[in-house]
Amino acid sequence: MILAIDIGNTNIVLGCIEQETIRFEARMATDCIKTSDQYCAELKGMLALFDVTPEQIDGCIISSVVPPVMNSVRTAIRKLTGLTPLIVGPGIKTGLNIRMEHPTEVGSDLIVAAVAAIAEYGAPLLLVDMGTATTITAIDADGAFVGGCICPGVKISMDALTGRTAQLPGISLDEPQTAIGKNTRDSMRSGIMFGSAAMLDGLLDRMEAELGTPARVIATGGIAKFVIPLCRREILYDRCVMLKGLRLLYKRNTEHKKAAQSRNGGQPT
Repeated sequence: MILAIDIGNTNIVLGCIEQETIRFEARMATDCIKTSDQYCAELKGMLALFDVTPEQIDGCIISSVVPPVMNSVRTAIRKLTGLTPLIVGPGIKTGLNIRMEHPTEVGSDLIVAAVAAIAEYGAPLLLVDMGTATTITAIDADGAFVGGCICPGVKISMDALTGRTAQLPGISLDEPQTAIGKNTRDSMRSGIMFGSAAMLDGLLDRMEAELGTPARVIATGGIAKFVIPLCRREILYDRCVMLKGLRLLYKRNTEHKKAAQSRNGGQPT
């Protein structure tokens, strides 16, 4: 069983995967102040919640866009399981053809999600990830990562709206009933929710036109389940894309390492 961890700016998504089955998916808050001991305690408690013991973990892989937290979580994993996690970063085998001006600048979260989406849904495709930021990744007909766009996330937009105005209150992410709001809260909810959906529809149309071929659209991320139903385009929601991608990358890299050791007579590479 492997422990897969995706460290985002707002949440840490983790899950245990046995063979190809995801035993559980859970979330913890990302906190740059927490120590490795605190993360160790949280991880131990989270595993216990789903009836998994540290002794059952055979391997671990981490993807992170928050380097300070990654260091703390990596140390916590070592303390908890005695294992050294595989880190998604330079040197890892992804099998992904990245056609960007600066491939090393592509976030590990985008790479992990793209690997999973291509494996499961094929190409071409457009991959929407709605988290702290909203990203759309374009995969062409050859399965190459050709680019994308990055937008402010729904919560960032909402926080900016309420934080920079004197009289606008905080609102929930409930689905608006109408585009024309009859009070302040409904008007804000319409603007945030329908506005995010309309933004996605417009960007997806433009990006598909630039790809030059119809593309399947896949969405993931904690906010996506609230916004996708409001979109006019057909969009498939897959909440476990990141865990699926981490499983694939762990498998590819451990198999590659075993093959290399076999060629070297069993000596570590």
